[in-house]
Amino acid sequence: MLILKSRYFLWLLLGLPALAMLGKFVADTTAAEQLLHPSGEFSARMMIIAMIATPLRLLFKTHRWPLWLVRNRRYFGVAAFGYALLHTVFYIVDMSSIQLMLDELWALGIWTGWAAFLIFVPLALTSNNQSQRTMGIRWKQLQRWVYPAAVLTLAHWIFVHNNFGPALVHFVPLAALELYRIYAQRKIPITKAVIENSPQ
Repeated sequence: MLILKSRYFLWLLLGLPALAMLGKFVADTTAAEQLLHPSGEFSARMMIIAMIATPLRLLFKTHRWPLWLVRNRRYFGVAAFGYALLHTVFYIVDMSSIQLMLDELWALGIWTGWAAFLIFVPLALTSNNQSQRTMGIRWKQLQRWVYPAAVLTLAHWIFVHNNFGPALVHFVPLAALELYRIYAQRKIPITKAVIENSPQ
């Protein structure tokens, strides 16, 4: 469908939940606490979608939809940062005190969230063609920081809610697909070398 190729339509879809959250927050700032969990979940989900694009492309080589995901994964990555930013704003408003935030800063479920957010910032700022051209190989090295960000996000989710179930439902498939990606990408050069060195 032609509409699925429109980046503006994709941005609209990615932004609709955020608009609903902002509308609720503007109408009642005390809703910040209720919006913490959904904004954090959307951030994690967008990050996961961006990360599984390549493994799915390797897994479903004959299908076209993973290619669409690969082409648009940057938008999902930026959306992940956008929802993480919303999550942070809702947290600050809900806490309403710098001292209260500092008091719980070193709790495992809190500092892991801040660390993940700080990693997201440069990843989002450089998610554009100009940065990719300017930074060269350093751009790819920087983008690999999404992996520790994912681990920190998982820890944040688990220890804030003291509940492994929902977090693992999201992150176990991601881990499985990433392991497959590593396997598939290592297998490709080996297969190529075997073909090249085989007797003619």
